[in-house]
Amino acid sequence: MGFGGGMRTRRIGARALLATALAAFCAPLARADPISFVDLLSRPRPAPTRRIAYGPSPLQFGQMWSPGGQGLHPVVVMIHGGCWLDSLPGVELMAYVSEDLSRRGFAVWNIEYRRVGGAGGGYPGTFEDVGRGIDRLRTIAQAEHLDLRRVVLVGHSAGGQLALWAAARRRLPRGDRLYRPDPLPVAGVVSLAGIDDLAAYRADGPPACGGPDTIDQLVGLQARGGRDVYADTSPAALVPIGVRQAVVSGALDPIVPERFGHGYAARARAAGDAVQVLDVAGAGHFELIDPASAAWRQIEPVIAAMLR
Repeated sequence: MGFGGGMRTRRIGARALLATALAAFCAPLARADPISFVDLLSRPRPAPTRRIAYGPSPLQFGQMWSPGGQGLHPVVVMIHGGCWLDSLPGVELMAYVSEDLSRRGFAVWNIEYRRVGGAGGGYPGTFEDVGRGIDRLRTIAQAEHLDLRRVVLVGHSAGGQLALWAAARRRLPRGDRLYRPDPLPVAGVVSLAGIDDLAAYRADGPPACGGPDTIDQLVGLQARGGRDVYADTSPAALVPIGVRQAVVSGALDPIVPERFGHGYAARARAAGDAVQVLDVAGAGHFELIDPASAAWRQIEPVIAAMLR
């Protein structure tokens, strides 16, 4: 091989070395990339103890994760996200953290509900289902050995909004379409990357959930004419809720950036609510519901503390 061939060999060797160096440098960055729901759901999925209906629709049911053992169990109500959309995964998203909490001695009631794009979804069906699903605990408490004096709602993303809304139901005025007498009292709410201010997210949120149209369908904008569609649907419009709250955000979350959690928390605190804010470094959207993540190791104690 002549001089030109030797030079070419050295160039190839240099490029290979550079590629190796870049790969070594970028590997930690790649590992730090937030997971997606596809990553989460690709894992073997644990199964609940039983499935219990709370209404006649195929989507009106909850999964009970029983810890077993003696005595009454404190209860975590899980409300999944998925942008309130029927086209995205539902109750299965919360299966992993539901199993984790049941292993720690909590009964977990993981509820499904009708969503935008499916029959009965959006306003008022989505809200009615969540309220009805939570209140179903009263009729199954004895058989499932549930301690209804210790109930905490945990919602993720769209489910965070629904969890806070459910805790605030008692503030709805009589005559409101979503009003129900004597909703089940709860000790607190943990909103994980929750879309807790619907108006703010509609105005300035990322397009990941379909943009303003999804919010409009959720709150029934067209059907309700000129009414304030957020007054009975958005947690930010219902503060003070009057229960302990924790608002958790992932610092790398592209779907619900932490500014939305901060904005809701500031508004709730100004109204007199006790709100803990937890920003999790290195976490995206779905790490918050991944029991194998470092984020969950910070979140689980917050839930447990509310149930003491």
